[in-house]
Amino acid sequence: MRAAVLHEIGQDKLEVLDDVEATGFGPGRVRIRVRATGLCHSDLSAMSGVLPQPGPFVPGHEGAGEILEVGEGVSRVKPGDRVVVCWLPACGACPACRRGQTELCLAGFMNAGTPNFRRPGGDVFGFAGTGTFAEEVVVDAGCAVPIPDDVPFDVAALIGCGVTTGLGAALNTADLQAGSSVAVIGCGGVGISAIQGARLKGAAEIVAVDPVASRREAALRFGATRAVSPDELPDAKQQVTGGEGFDYVFEVVGKSATARTAYENTRRGGTLVIVGAGAMDDFLRLNMFELFFDEKRILPSLYGGGDVLRSYERAIALWRAGRIDLEGLITHRVPLTEINEALDQMRTGTALRTCIEI
Repeated sequence: MRAAVLHEIGQDKLEVLDDVEATGFGPGRVRIRVRATGLCHSDLSAMSGVLPQPGPFVPGHEGAGEILEVGEGVSRVKPGDRVVVCWLPACGACPACRRGQTELCLAGFMNAGTPNFRRPGGDVFGFAGTGTFAEEVVVDAGCAVPIPDDVPFDVAALIGCGVTTGLGAALNTADLQAGSSVAVIGCGGVGISAIQGARLKGAAEIVAVDPVASRREAALRFGATRAVSPDELPDAKQQVTGGEGFDYVFEVVGKSATARTAYENTRRGGTLVIVGAGAMDDFLRLNMFELFFDEKRILPSLYGGGDVLRSYERAIALWRAGRIDLEGLITHRVPLTEINEALDQMRTGTALRTCIEI
């Protein structure tokens, strides 16, 4: 079986090998033939060591495909079913799940410590317990979420992470009010999805902030009312809000420097939503007086901040109704053998989302 493997954390290229075996099949597990997977910035962060991930590993967590085989006790899906891979499945029994905060369930994170693959040289992990840069993957049955037949695999793959994360940040975490002013810092696939969510909620002004001109242009097509470079954000703040600051600011980069910028551009009493996944040693500095005096809400948003299965269903319904554009997020397509080209497209910002066709 072919898969793209990172041999050591810190390497910037993957090696596509044909001696990889998907392992761990058994009771409660399913084997999936991956048909399409998106490249998410979190994959790059895991490769560089920003996000913790044991190696060697197969990146990829934003995938879709069809069920090849189901283990004993699996009744929710059957061979031939089309599914999206959910890297953060809810167990349904832990305290977070019982409180209705299924996005905080740790069951999926526990899977990340168990190897998903094997090579002649030893075990290989799958990123976030999945590893969709492979022709096949074996995961817990809860990670395989059925999708309707009319949803293409590439669209379903995006729903598996980036779209759910960005839309959910606006619809679930922020629950922003109609007529509000919004700034989105970082306009890749997740940021564009947050922009679409803000548009759905009726934001009056949506300012897209990104250093890459092509991404700013894309943001305008997806619903931003204006798009600026980071250096132009102070002028946009003045023009849109009279200098007061935005009602909602979404940080979709995952760095303390941009989070601090986001905080400073949020109005007093406004809401800062942290969407980007950052490093454990990158600290956001806030003083105690400004926290007290400005009364700004700081809301982290993990995987869209809501029930994942419901979020998938909502995204599909909105896509079917033409209320959100998912096909337009896919700006590049490459086969698995050209995965390193996709990595370059992500690093340079030339792609919103690259679909790896497997």
